[in-house]
Amino acid sequence: MLKGIDNRLNAEVLHALRLMGHGDVLIVADTNFPSDSISRSTVYGKLLRMENLSAAETIDAILSVMPLDTFVDDFAGRMEIVGEPDTLPPVQEEVQKLIIKNDERKRPMISIERFAFYDFAKTSYAVIQTGERRFYGCFMLRKGVIPPEE
Repeated sequence: MLKGIDNRLNAEVLHALRLMGHGDVLIVADTNFPSDSISRSTVYGKLLRMENLSAAETIDAILSVMPLDTFVDDFAGRMEIVGEPDTLPPVQEEVQKLIIKNDERKRPMISIERFAFYDFAKTSYAVIQTGERRFYGCFMLRKGVIPPEE
């Protein structure tokens, strides 16, 4: 246990988040996502797990230590529902509220078509598989910067 660190974040996840730099992408995936096979193509190269948490719980913990990128429009994204790109299921609504809470500009996540999301995930820094069982609980987060102290 560490003081000031969300106890939902395990050592492996903290290690990967610390290694990431500005602009690097993190994928947070549900239980149905092909996380293991896709994670092998990522920069980190192995799957990270937070299987005892929902997607929203996982992202809430991550955003307690990782800033979102403020320089780009694709700072956070969600996997689109096939045939319904504008629909936000409850799992995505929960995460959108967390994104708004943690984004200075209060922007909505971008939507990414399902197969484009798979391809995008392969180029990410790392994949975290959650215990989220609801469909379309897959998200991307782009790491921002922490400004110098004044």
